[in-house]
Amino acid sequence: MTANTGDFSSIDAIIAAVYDGISGPPGRKRDWEWERSLFYPGARLIPTSKPGKSGDLAPQMLDLDGFIARVEPYFAENGFYEKEVARRVEQFGQIAHVWSTYESRHNPDDPEPFMRGINSIQLFNDGRRWWIVSIYWQQESDVDPISEKYLPTAR
Repeated sequence: MTANTGDFSSIDAIIAAVYDGISGPPGRKRDWEWERSLFYPGARLIPTSKPGKSGDLAPQMLDLDGFIARVEPYFAENGFYEKEVARRVEQFGQIAHVWSTYESRHNPDDPEPFMRGINSIQLFNDGRRWWIVSIYWQQESDVDPISEKYLPTAR
């Protein structure tokens, strides 16, 4: 699959593309070149995780290659289907911020997600298309449950 400017002329299109690009059955090689076409050069993917022994949450700053290295071993062994279930968008001029609540499943037919969280996605429009500048996310936990205001109104 090759991206073109028409694929990402709307915020809806590029958000759908980023979720579709990482989703798939166990062992299916993701099309990383196509995925790269979604991101502005130098873009960052920033999971909030617990690095080291402290157990404290901290952002893990990754470029696209770092993200790929982080997820490929997991995708090789596990199905991973992530979908957006709610969204808030703020836009000014050529920039946009998307607050995207997601659910992750091992199989698209699983009745319940194994993980939920929120992606904070920053976008830039160069006059021809939207680009992802960064995705910063945190998984839901017992300590940090997702507030009802970030969930779909009807489930």
